[in-house]
Amino acid sequence: MVVVKKGKARFLGLGSEETTIRVTRRQSEATVQEAVTLAKDVLEKLLSLMKVSATVNEKEISSPEGETRIALDITGDDLGILIGRRGQTLFSLQYLIYLIVSHQMQDRVPIIIDVEGYRERRQEALTRLAIGIAESVAASGQSVDLEPMPPNERRIIHLALQDHSVVTTESVGEGEARKVTIKKQ
Repeated sequence: MVVVKKGKARFLGLGSEETTIRVTRRQSEATVQEAVTLAKDVLEKLLSLMKVSATVNEKEISSPEGETRIALDITGDDLGILIGRRGQTLFSLQYLIYLIVSHQMQDRVPIIIDVEGYRERRQEALTRLAIGIAESVAASGQSVDLEPMPPNERRIIHLALQDHSVVTTESVGEGEARKVTIKKQ
């Protein structure tokens, strides 16, 4: 359970606001392991059909929220084709595997696929970028619009700067053109 918006209590309930929470159903360890095994088999079959020589391994990764999740890591030589520009091919591959596994298991199963630690390197790079731009915005007072990016990358920027004392972040735009604006408070 995650508190999305904390409510406010008022005198006699006048003008009070409700608390908004997000609840996620936890899956059993057996279900998760079955999903990981199925995802690994499907991914290996897809890589074989693509004629990509690679190995698929299970690994644990930490999300920006500090949760530990099981992921599939693809290792091998010259796997840039699986990552694509800014990870677009990797995200598409992950979505395809998610759809196949969720259909087979008749349940939504979170699947994370990585190629030789790309996600961790990208998260570190985005965090460094956010902090650098935040310092620039704090010094100059000029807001900065970052390039359009997918939701998971925008989230990394927001989380990296959520406790910053001088700047705030905001997602602006629609669809593929949605980007993060960093501005002084």
